[in-house]
Amino acid sequence: MKRTAMIFLTVAVASFVFAQQSTPAKQNPPAGQSSPTPQGAATPPLGKRPPQAKTQAEFDAYKAAMASMNDGAAMEKAADDFAAKFPDSELRVLLYRAAMHAYQSANNAEKMLEMAEKELKLDPDDPEALIGASEVMAERTRDTDLDKDQRWAEAQKQAQHALETVDTDLAIPANTPQEKIDAYKGYLRSSAFSVLGTIAFSEEKYTDAEGYFHKSIDAFPAQVDPVVVLRLAIALDKQGRYPDALKEANRAVQLTQENTTSGTLARRERDRLVQLTGGSTPAPASKPPAGTAPTPAPPSQ
Repeated sequence: MKRTAMIFLTVAVASFVFAQQSTPAKQNPPAGQSSPTPQGAATPPLGKRPPQAKTQAEFDAYKAAMASMNDGAAMEKAADDFAAKFPDSELRVLLYRAAMHAYQSANNAEKMLEMAEKELKLDPDDPEALIGASEVMAERTRDTDLDKDQRWAEAQKQAQHALETVDTDLAIPANTPQEKIDAYKGYLRSSAFSVLGTIAFSEEKYTDAEGYFHKSIDAFPAQVDPVVVLRLAIALDKQGRYPDALKEANRAVQLTQENTTSGTLARRERDRLVQLTGGSTPAPASKPPAGTAPTPAPPSQ
């Protein structure tokens, strides 16, 4: 998968939303126990009301389930058990989202998709689950799959819907700093555009892929995904626009380390384009810029 199910930024950015959502409001909270959305609190900005527990017992069970949030299998079981005990609870969404994030941290794409689909059954407009599901399908569908067109169409539909719901369906707790909200929304948009670009690339629609990859980069310039840059270079290469492709390949090289899969592929693409254009190879950087992380391979040419 391109972003190992988005883990390169989930811990750094998504955690601010997730951590605050993981203590929803409840009725009659015990003395000294804080809640991000207590009764009477200000309405969260431009989004859904964060999920809330209806009873103290429901909230206590939720907190106990969240103790497994770093273990995918344990978190999935805790979410299933909670859902069976509280079948109407709003907090089920948060638990399946936690399971989705745990599996993406473990690079278990199949289970990540399963958790995303469970979450989408509860909330079909949730942009995080939409992007998680669409990315797995976009990255794991191959040209030889008999159902490739169906899977790509579904992934495309989900990514596009995520772009529609980023501003309306994130459950953002009140008093969340605006810069964190903007950063996370930018990350989600960047991820959705990347999915759309990956699908277009797989369908050999290289001009469309180029446009989506540019949008992905522009949506979250604070932390550019080197794999998106590399795929942009290859999309330009496929169009015969070799000087433009070389510029992006050089950028991909600067953003990656030589001893990583993406770094090796970026250098291979750069060297190919240097030969085609008669250009020169820049001096290698000692290390990629702060904040970047090794990522898996882009689709083959």
